[in-house]
Amino acid sequence: MNGIHDLGGTDGFGPINPEPNEPVFHEPWEGRMYAMNIACGALGKWNLDRLRYKREIMNPAEYLTTGYYESWLYRLENLLIENGLVTREELEQRRAELAAEAKNGAA
Repeated sequence: MNGIHDLGGTDGFGPINPEPNEPVFHEPWEGRMYAMNIACGALGKWNLDRLRYKREIMNPAEYLTTGYYESWLYRLENLLIENGLVTREELEQRRAELAAEAKNGAA
């Protein structure tokens, strides 16, 4: 597959400036996202190729503006839905609940 995710050697995206002493996770949710991917992977419903494919089919504009662990969330949500483990409606409902909690200062 040759898509936006295969940028190696492509000009025009500017320099890569590694962050000195960069932490593994910049935000607590990133560590949780990593753990959720590992835990859900243990269900045996998909393999590494399927994980990669789900990121590769992201809309190119979205892919370029999405952070690393945000793309992990995108693929995990889609794999969970595709495998009947959760519905899109359940995910949207939980998003709304979390937004309401954050708005009320409970999150």
